[in-house]
Amino acid sequence: MKKRMPEFRLFWGDCVTGLQRHVGPASINICVTSPPYNLGVRYRSYADARDWDEYLNWTDSWTSQIRHVMKEDGSLFLNVSGSLRSPLLPHLLVDRIVNRRKLFRLQNTIHWIKSIAVPEKGSERQIGHYKPIKSDRFVNDCHEYVFHLTPNGNTRLDRKAVGVPYSDKSNITRWSHTNGDDLKCKGNTWFIPYKTIMNRAKDRPHPATFPTELAAQCIRLHGKNGKSSVLDPFLGIGHAALAAAESRVAKFVGFEIDGEYLRVAGEELKTVGATPQIRKV
Repeated sequence: MKKRMPEFRLFWGDCVTGLQRHVGPASINICVTSPPYNLGVRYRSYADARDWDEYLNWTDSWTSQIRHVMKEDGSLFLNVSGSLRSPLLPHLLVDRIVNRRKLFRLQNTIHWIKSIAVPEKGSERQIGHYKPIKSDRFVNDCHEYVFHLTPNGNTRLDRKAVGVPYSDKSNITRWSHTNGDDLKCKGNTWFIPYKTIMNRAKDRPHPATFPTELAAQCIRLHGKNGKSSVLDPFLGIGHAALAAAESRVAKFVGFEIDGEYLRVAGEELKTVGATPQIRKV
């Protein structure tokens, strides 16, 4: 039996105002998002170079609203990365959210590996790709963080929903915790490469996206997806929304300040059979 497509509610405007107006308290199960990193990325409608105190105060505002709308057993999957200029940014954000504001607890730290150099069929070909740098001081940064933040630190997960098969099949019968299943937890290191693009304006008209599969794995890891409500307050061109469609959650809510990015997100959802509702905040 084919599962029903989620209800999609997409809003054009500021997420802090939008969350206050359009999302009820304790109504969201999962938030998967990647905010601007304040690293000078050239977005269409957002100045990504604020004073750091202003940026952290703004972080307080949107994370407070997410905490308000999230259920007590919910999950916030926060994708963030540093840079050569600001390597401590991910840790500053988590410290702000967890220790200073005490809005969430850090339950898991997932490392999203975008590229890895391993022998493949007798070669040394690099799998995946990353933005190259010209430096005699730094190595290329091939990973980003996904911080799994929860209200109380005790949210139950469906670990085998993103599990991997055992390499040694004798483990299935030798270890009682397997319950006879050929799946084990894949751990906190997820290798998910970007798809190669030939034309940025056409293939990825947004300067900072995460793969749909990254968001889909977060949604599956949280579990209970047939009844889940998913949120992305920084929707961009809609990869978290596409992941929600793939996972067949019950409802998805997204906010995007740029009208063109939102239009692209809506068109992408239509290609998978969704009928998104789009309105202004």
